[in-house]
Amino acid sequence: MIVNTKCECGHQNPVGTVLCEACGKPLLDDPESGETLEMRYDGMARRSQKADPDVIDRVWNFFSSVKIAIYLIVLTLLGSTLGTIFPQESTFLNIDPSTYYEQRYGTAGEIYYRLGLSHTYESWWFITLLVMIGASLVICSLDRVLPLYKALSRQKIRKHRRFLTRQKVVLVTMVAEDPEVWTARAVQPLKKQGYRVFTDGGALLAEKHRFSRWGPYVIHIGLIVFLLAVLARGLPGLNMDQHLAFPQGDLIHIPDTSYYLKNEKFTVEFYSDEEMPEEFRGKKVLPKLYETKAVLYECTEDCGDPSKEPKLTKVASHPIQVNDPLSYKGMKAYQFDYDLTPVLRSVTPKLVNSRTGDSYGAFKLEMKNPQRSFSAGPYTLELKEKYMEFGLNEAGQPISKSPYPNSPAFLFLIKGPNLPAGGEQYFYFPKQNDKAEFQQDAINDKLGGAGRFLELEVGDMSGVDFSESTSYLNIRVDRAMPFVWIGAGIVMLGLVLGFYWQHRRIWLIVEGGELTLGGHTNKNWFGFRREVSFFLNKMDITADEKSLDNGGGQA
Repeated sequence: MIVNTKCECGHQNPVGTVLCEACGKPLLDDPESGETLEMRYDGMARRSQKADPDVIDRVWNFFSSVKIAIYLIVLTLLGSTLGTIFPQESTFLNIDPSTYYEQRYGTAGEIYYRLGLSHTYESWWFITLLVMIGASLVICSLDRVLPLYKALSRQKIRKHRRFLTRQKVVLVTMVAEDPEVWTARAVQPLKKQGYRVFTDGGALLAEKHRFSRWGPYVIHIGLIVFLLAVLARGLPGLNMDQHLAFPQGDLIHIPDTSYYLKNEKFTVEFYSDEEMPEEFRGKKVLPKLYETKAVLYECTEDCGDPSKEPKLTKVASHPIQVNDPLSYKGMKAYQFDYDLTPVLRSVTPKLVNSRTGDSYGAFKLEMKNPQRSFSAGPYTLELKEKYMEFGLNEAGQPISKSPYPNSPAFLFLIKGPNLPAGGEQYFYFPKQNDKAEFQQDAINDKLGGAGRFLELEVGDMSGVDFSESTSYLNIRVDRAMPFVWIGAGIVMLGLVLGFYWQHRRIWLIVEGGELTLGGHTNKNWFGFRREVSFFLNKMDITADEKSLDNGGGQA
């Protein structure tokens, strides 16, 4: 069906136009209607209002719907709420989430974990909701801002009489002056009120604060920037939030970066009994201050080559305390926790012949990065396996339960005189209690047979190096955060534009001794009527504010 959208003024309007783009005459409703006009988009046609939409138009219509946008926001809020029922996996340190939720919260916790709610904010469905909200913001804005911009940038001064008399602020009265003289005289009072004034013979258009109409769309831009920044935090290199252990004196590589951090010294102070409340005295030991003297190094050469020692350059140092992190080029290291349990760093064992008592020399065995081979007299020891926290899996095979040297164990292949041609395997547990718990002698008897005669022994504590304490630091990198703040700033700008100013327009025509005035604003109608009343009084026309309200619906 072909629809004739040509106005009586001669302007050809797009299909779906409600008010003529040129003269403003209502095109679709009853000519005798006295209802006020819908001026939200100045009656312009929008893509979402096409009569025969295709597939792309239907997708456009879906995302351009404010109702759909509200549903998406509500669903996202509900999803966010589900993520707060129990702690998220990202807040754990050295905890297995597959067992934690069931042990801590029972059946509800297990269901929570099985449904994937333990990582809600990284889940595909939550990210999809954010993407859909972003798409809705973009399409909602384009569907409305383009027609609005077109309407406001092509405004005609002379409007149809029915357009004027169906505004919310209307006045129809008689004037004795010549139309052009009266219109010219009206320019100065309106300019003093801050209006930009345009005239065309006996017709006048006065407008101010048009920019306030863009406030909601500026808010949309800010929200889009905000959402993009939030989604970008999931991209590699833009965001990092991990908790790492730094034993005192150790140089630790920060994963996924070229940085190394050394805990040179950790100190902790506790409240004395006199400083604590009476109910805590003698019952609790509370830390008053804990501090990590940290030095940050950057790798400059041989960073990715495990066969070479990386070349490091000191770039920063800082005494890290709670809420006082070390900061360098967007990376921050926060004090998170500490552990005063000594951590084994290295041992210096000797290879001993248990039959003769002969000792074949000592070698230094590092827990974290040990050498692959050692020499002890006529014997060589090749390191085959390393387990930082020794344990056995369900099949009885040795595994390392964590990367921390809580129960270290080393499997060596020893070669030399009076040993098999292929060498002899030897399991070594540096800690004395681990030797008994895991039955080191029984394991080695099984590996080397009854005739084995070599043992690894540490003579005294001078051959043991401990780290006195461990400092746990929260390492954060968030390169998307500046864009989050930029988005928030744009949103605030949009709020200021939209709430502190109003777009006000006054149209008037003087013809045949009759003045017809229509006015529109997007908010604060009381203030607008007062302003129009003040202008009319300056023009020697008595009109109180209430008499301007809707103009009696004259057509």
